[in-house]
Amino acid sequence: MIEYLDILGKLSAAGYSTYRLRKENLIPGSTLDRLHRGGPISTVTIDTICRLCECQPGDLLAYRPDDPDP
Repeated sequence: MIEYLDILGKLSAAGYSTYRLRKENLIPGSTLDRLHRGGPISTVTIDTICRLCECQPGDLLAYRPDDPDP
């Protein structure tokens, strides 16, 4: 399973509040809602976040193996 690593915190540290992201149309509001809930986001959104935060996708995502069925 892919896990997000505090993407909103990284955006905030780079000077991008959710208000600013919505106001400047950098990331759609529906995508920000998915980030809050841990839902899936597109690679286009990951690209945008990497550009804004000057980071690599590996700084935003981690792979965690699913628990095996008992």
